[in-house]
Amino acid sequence: MDLQTITFAASGGIARLTLNRPERLNAISPALLEDLGRACDAVESDPSVRVVTLTAAGRAFCAGADLQAVRELAPDALRWEAFMRLWHRVFGRIEALPVPVIAGVHGLALAGGLELVLVADLVVADAAARLGDQHANFGLVAGGGGSQRLPRLIGARRAKELMLLGGWLGAEEARAWGLVNRVVPAGTVAAAVEEMATALAAGSVSANRTVKALVNGSLDTELGEGLERERRLVAVHMRSADAAEGLRAFAEKRRPVF
Repeated sequence: MDLQTITFAASGGIARLTLNRPERLNAISPALLEDLGRACDAVESDPSVRVVTLTAAGRAFCAGADLQAVRELAPDALRWEAFMRLWHRVFGRIEALPVPVIAGVHGLALAGGLELVLVADLVVADAAARLGDQHANFGLVAGGGGSQRLPRLIGARRAKELMLLGGWLGAEEARAWGLVNRVVPAGTVAAAVEEMATALAAGSVSANRTVKALVNGSLDTELGEGLERERRLVAVHMRSADAAEGLRAFAEKRRPVF
Protein backbone atom coordinates (compact mmCIF):
# COMPACT_ATOMS: atom_id res chain seq x y z
CA MET A 1 0.00 0.00 0.00
CA ASP A 2 1.52 3.30 -1.15
CA LEU A 3 0.98 5.84 1.63
CA GLN A 4 2.54 9.32 1.71
CA THR A 5 0.95 11.02 4.72
CA ILE A 6 0.17 8.22 7.19
CA THR A 7 1.72 4.94 8.26
CA PHE A 8 -0.22 1.71 8.55
CA ALA A 9 0.72 -1.64 10.08
CA ALA A 10 -1.38 -4.55 11.27
CA SER A 11 -0.39 -7.37 13.62
CA GLY A 12 -1.92 -9.28 16.51
CA GLY A 13 -5.41 -8.22 15.50
CA ILE A 14 -4.54 -4.49 15.78
CA ALA A 15 -4.32 -2.13 12.81
CA ARG A 16 -2.14 0.82 13.79
CA LEU A 17 -2.76 3.98 11.80
CA THR A 18 -0.51 6.99 12.41
CA LEU A 19 -0.91 10.45 10.93
CA ASN A 20 2.55 11.29 9.61
CA ARG A 21 2.81 14.93 8.56
CA PRO A 22 4.61 16.18 11.67
CA GLU A 23 6.07 19.20 9.89
CA ARG A 24 2.49 20.36 9.17
CA LEU A 25 1.09 19.29 12.57
CA ASN A 26 -0.68 16.50 10.69
CA ALA A 27 -2.99 18.96 8.95
CA ILE A 28 -5.69 17.40 6.80
CA SER A 29 -5.02 17.66 3.07
CA PRO A 30 -6.63 15.88 0.12
CA ALA A 31 -3.65 13.50 0.07
CA LEU A 32 -4.08 12.65 3.74
CA LEU A 33 -7.78 11.96 3.20
CA GLU A 34 -6.96 9.67 0.28
CA ASP A 35 -4.46 7.79 2.44
CA LEU A 36 -7.01 7.42 5.23
CA GLY A 37 -9.39 5.96 2.67
CA ARG A 38 -6.76 3.42 1.63
CA ALA A 39 -6.27 2.48 5.28
CA CYS A 40 -10.03 1.90 5.56
CA ASP A 41 -9.81 -0.37 2.51
CA ALA A 42 -7.10 -2.39 4.26
CA VAL A 43 -9.08 -2.73 7.49
CA GLU A 44 -12.30 -3.69 5.73
CA SER A 45 -10.57 -6.35 3.64
CA ASP A 46 -8.65 -7.97 6.51
CA PRO A 47 -10.82 -10.21 8.72
CA SER A 48 -7.95 -10.60 11.19
CA VAL A 49 -8.22 -6.94 12.28
CA ARG A 50 -10.11 -6.65 15.56
CA VAL A 51 -9.37 -3.05 16.51
CA VAL A 52 -7.88 0.08 14.94
CA THR A 53 -5.68 2.64 16.68
CA LEU A 54 -5.40 6.19 15.38
CA THR A 55 -2.42 8.20 16.65
CA ALA A 56 -0.10 10.87 15.27
CA ALA A 57 3.60 11.59 14.83
CA GLY A 58 5.26 14.76 16.05
CA ARG A 59 4.08 17.26 18.62
CA ALA A 60 0.37 17.39 17.78
CA PHE A 61 -2.45 15.00 16.96
CA CYS A 62 -3.93 17.19 14.23
CA ALA A 63 -4.10 20.96 13.77
CA GLY A 64 -7.10 20.81 11.42
CA ALA A 65 -7.37 21.42 7.70
CA ASP A 66 -4.24 22.20 5.72
CA LEU A 67 -4.57 25.95 5.22
CA GLN A 68 -2.58 25.87 2.01
CA ALA A 69 -5.14 23.48 0.53
CA VAL A 70 -8.03 25.54 1.93
CA ARG A 71 -6.76 28.77 0.40
CA GLU A 72 -6.25 27.04 -2.94
CA LEU A 73 -9.59 25.22 -3.07
CA ALA A 74 -12.07 27.53 -1.33
CA PRO A 75 -12.41 30.12 -4.16
CA ASP A 76 -13.40 27.39 -6.64
CA ALA A 77 -16.87 26.12 -5.74
CA LEU A 78 -16.54 22.83 -7.60
CA ARG A 79 -13.10 21.97 -6.22
CA TRP A 80 -14.15 22.95 -2.69
CA GLU A 81 -17.26 20.78 -2.95
CA ALA A 82 -15.14 17.84 -4.11
CA PHE A 83 -12.73 18.33 -1.20
CA MET A 84 -15.53 18.42 1.38
CA ARG A 85 -17.29 15.43 -0.13
CA LEU A 86 -14.02 13.50 0.06
CA TRP A 87 -13.59 14.62 3.69
CA HIS A 88 -17.11 13.57 4.68
CA ARG A 89 -16.85 10.28 2.83
CA VAL A 90 -13.55 9.29 4.46
CA PHE A 91 -14.52 10.40 7.97
CA GLY A 92 -17.80 8.54 7.55
CA ARG A 93 -15.88 5.41 6.58
CA ILE A 94 -13.67 5.64 9.68
CA GLU A 95 -16.74 6.06 11.85
CA ALA A 96 -18.45 3.10 10.15
CA LEU A 97 -15.53 0.65 10.33
CA PRO A 98 -16.95 -2.57 11.79
CA VAL A 99 -14.31 -2.78 14.52
CA PRO A 100 -13.63 -0.30 17.36
CA VAL A 101 -11.39 2.68 16.58
CA ILE A 102 -9.30 4.15 19.42
CA ALA A 103 -7.86 7.64 19.01
CA GLY A 104 -4.80 8.63 21.01
CA VAL A 105 -4.61 12.43 21.32
CA HIS A 106 -1.54 14.40 22.30
CA GLY A 107 -0.66 18.05 21.81
CA LEU A 108 -3.46 19.70 19.86
CA ALA A 109 -6.66 18.36 18.35
CA LEU A 110 -7.87 21.53 16.67
CA ALA A 111 -10.82 22.22 14.36
CA GLY A 112 -10.65 19.42 11.76
CA GLY A 113 -8.47 17.51 14.22
CA LEU A 114 -11.32 17.66 16.72
CA GLU A 115 -13.66 16.45 13.98
CA LEU A 116 -11.35 13.47 13.45
CA VAL A 117 -11.53 12.69 17.17
CA LEU A 118 -15.32 12.68 16.88
CA VAL A 119 -15.36 9.73 14.45
CA ALA A 120 -13.39 7.47 16.81
CA ASP A 121 -15.21 5.11 19.17
CA LEU A 122 -12.90 5.59 22.16
CA VAL A 123 -10.48 8.41 22.92
CA VAL A 124 -7.42 8.42 25.17
CA ALA A 125 -5.87 11.84 25.78
CA ASP A 126 -2.49 12.93 27.07
CA ALA A 127 -2.91 15.02 30.22
CA ALA A 128 -1.29 17.96 28.42
CA ALA A 129 -3.51 17.71 25.32
CA ARG A 130 -5.89 20.48 24.30
CA LEU A 131 -8.99 20.08 22.15
CA GLY A 132 -11.07 22.78 20.55
CA ASP A 133 -12.83 24.29 17.57
CA GLN A 134 -11.10 27.51 16.56
CA HIS A 135 -13.06 28.26 13.38
CA ALA A 136 -15.04 31.10 14.93
CA ASN A 137 -11.85 32.98 15.83
CA PHE A 138 -11.18 33.45 12.12
CA GLY A 139 -14.73 33.87 10.85
CA LEU A 140 -14.93 30.25 9.64
CA VAL A 141 -17.33 27.36 10.26
CA ALA A 142 -16.53 23.69 10.86
CA GLY A 143 -17.34 21.75 7.70
CA GLY A 144 -15.91 18.30 8.43
CA GLY A 145 -18.88 17.01 10.40
CA GLY A 146 -18.35 18.92 13.64
CA SER A 147 -21.67 20.76 13.63
CA GLN A 148 -23.52 17.42 13.51
CA ARG A 149 -21.37 15.02 15.50
CA LEU A 150 -20.34 17.37 18.32
CA PRO A 151 -23.87 18.13 19.65
CA ARG A 152 -24.79 14.46 19.42
CA LEU A 153 -21.84 13.68 21.67
CA ILE A 154 -21.81 16.53 24.20
CA GLY A 155 -25.16 18.27 23.78
CA ALA A 156 -26.22 21.37 21.88
CA ARG A 157 -25.29 24.01 24.46
CA ARG A 158 -21.75 22.81 24.96
CA ALA A 159 -21.30 22.31 21.22
CA LYS A 160 -22.43 25.89 20.60
CA GLU A 161 -20.05 27.13 23.28
CA LEU A 162 -17.09 25.46 21.60
CA MET A 163 -18.12 26.44 18.09
CA LEU A 164 -19.25 30.02 18.76
CA LEU A 165 -16.56 31.09 21.23
CA GLY A 166 -13.63 29.23 19.68
CA GLY A 167 -12.11 28.18 22.98
CA TRP A 168 -9.99 25.28 24.17
CA LEU A 169 -10.65 22.39 26.50
CA GLY A 170 -7.88 20.80 28.53
CA ALA A 171 -7.81 17.02 28.61
CA GLU A 172 -9.59 16.68 31.96
CA GLU A 173 -12.30 19.15 30.97
CA ALA A 174 -12.73 17.31 27.66
CA ARG A 175 -13.21 14.10 29.63
CA ALA A 176 -15.80 15.77 31.88
CA TRP A 177 -17.65 16.99 28.79
CA GLY A 178 -17.70 13.51 27.25
CA LEU A 179 -15.21 14.14 24.44
CA VAL A 180 -12.55 11.88 25.94
CA ASN A 181 -12.82 8.52 27.70
CA ARG A 182 -9.52 8.49 29.57
CA VAL A 183 -6.76 10.93 30.44
CA VAL A 184 -3.29 9.51 31.01
CA PRO A 185 -0.02 11.04 32.26
CA ALA A 186 1.88 13.17 29.78
CA GLY A 187 3.99 11.12 27.41
CA THR A 188 2.13 7.84 27.97
CA VAL A 189 -0.75 8.09 25.50
CA ALA A 190 0.78 5.69 22.95
CA ALA A 191 1.28 3.00 25.59
CA ALA A 192 -2.23 3.53 26.97
CA VAL A 193 -3.77 3.22 23.51
CA GLU A 194 -1.82 0.02 22.86
CA GLU A 195 -2.96 -1.43 26.19
CA MET A 196 -6.60 -0.66 25.42
CA ALA A 197 -6.29 -2.05 21.89
CA THR A 198 -4.71 -5.25 23.18
CA ALA A 199 -7.59 -5.74 25.60
CA LEU A 200 -10.15 -5.19 22.85
CA ALA A 201 -8.30 -7.49 20.45
CA ALA A 202 -8.46 -10.25 23.05
CA GLY A 203 -12.22 -9.89 23.36
CA SER A 204 -15.07 -11.15 21.24
CA VAL A 205 -15.02 -9.81 17.70
CA SER A 206 -18.70 -10.56 17.29
CA ALA A 207 -19.66 -8.80 20.53
CA ASN A 208 -17.51 -5.75 19.77
CA ARG A 209 -18.93 -5.39 16.28
CA THR A 210 -22.48 -5.82 17.54
CA VAL A 211 -22.07 -3.23 20.30
CA LYS A 212 -20.57 -0.70 17.89
CA ALA A 213 -23.33 -1.22 15.33
CA LEU A 214 -26.08 -0.91 17.94
CA VAL A 215 -24.72 2.18 19.69
CA ASN A 216 -23.91 4.00 16.45
CA GLY A 217 -27.34 3.19 15.06
CA SER A 218 -29.11 4.35 18.22
CA LEU A 219 -28.16 8.00 17.61
CA ASP A 220 -30.55 8.39 14.68
CA THR A 221 -33.20 5.80 15.60
CA GLU A 222 -36.42 6.02 17.60
CA LEU A 223 -36.39 3.90 20.75
CA GLY A 224 -38.85 1.28 19.53
CA GLU A 225 -36.98 0.78 16.27
CA GLY A 226 -33.68 0.65 18.13
CA LEU A 227 -34.93 -1.97 20.57
CA GLU A 228 -36.16 -4.12 17.69
CA ARG A 229 -32.75 -3.82 16.03
CA GLU A 230 -31.10 -4.79 19.32
CA ARG A 231 -33.24 -7.92 19.59
CA ARG A 232 -32.38 -8.87 16.03
CA LEU A 233 -28.61 -8.30 16.21
CA VAL A 234 -28.19 -9.81 19.66
CA ALA A 235 -30.04 -12.92 18.48
CA VAL A 236 -27.54 -13.26 15.63
CA HIS A 237 -24.63 -12.78 18.02
CA MET A 238 -25.97 -15.40 20.44
CA ARG A 239 -25.67 -17.99 17.66
CA SER A 240 -21.99 -17.11 17.11
CA ALA A 241 -18.98 -19.16 18.18
CA ASP A 242 -17.91 -16.31 20.47
CA ALA A 243 -21.15 -16.37 22.42
CA ALA A 244 -20.94 -20.16 22.76
CA GLU A 245 -17.36 -19.91 24.07
CA GLY A 246 -18.37 -17.16 26.50
CA LEU A 247 -21.17 -19.27 27.94
CA ARG A 248 -18.90 -22.31 28.26
CA ALA A 249 -16.23 -20.26 30.00
CA PHE A 250 -18.77 -18.84 32.44
CA ALA A 251 -20.04 -22.33 33.31
CA GLU A 252 -16.49 -23.65 33.66
CA LYS A 253 -15.35 -20.63 35.75
CA ARG A 254 -12.51 -19.69 33.39
CA ARG A 255 -11.61 -16.84 31.08
CA PRO A 256 -13.00 -17.24 27.56
CA VAL A 257 -10.65 -17.60 24.61
CA PHE A 258 -11.96 -15.86 21.50
